Amino acid sequence: MLDTIKEQYKLRIYEEGIFRIGKVLDLLTEEQVWYSPNNQMNSIGNLILHLNGNVTQWVGTGIAKNPDIRLRDEEFTAYKTHSKEELKEKLERLKNYTFPIIDDLTEEQLSDQSSIQGFNETVLSIIIHVIEHFSYHVGQIAYLAKLITEGHLGFYDGMDLNVLS
Repeated sequence: MLDTIKEQYKLRIYEEGIFRIGKVLDLLTEEQVWYSPNNQMNSIGNLILHLNGNVTQWVGTGIAKNPDIRLRDEEFTAYKTHSKEELKEKLERLKNYTFPIIDDLTEEQLSDQSSIQGFNETVLSIIIHVIEHFSYHVGQIAYLAKLITEGHLGFYDGMDLNVLS
């Protein structure tokens, strides 16, 4: 079961989430990455910074017990602080930082308790949270990109999604 959890983490975060964010960034201009339709919505750039902060905190601090250095508010107030390439590099570093932590987990650790952002969580619930939270914001990024470009994002190009099981 643990191997399945590790595989799903990598699949959902990297092969789906980070892959899709990369495709979106390739479609947008530098200006569009930081566009927000109103004051209540985050830009794609802000959402990427937020994902980086959240995953680093939840996996790095919650599971690996590294010091919590997250500055959450800055993820949402940043404006044009990173280029598209720098945002992609942040996501790649995030993958390289968290994957070894997940790879080193043992079955026994899944029930270990940790406190993150005032929440008491098990390691398993941290992994579930990170996958769910990442997916949620990738959906926002995709929606905002479609709004900006009025186009197709190409996530499933070359696939027949009408195949029945």
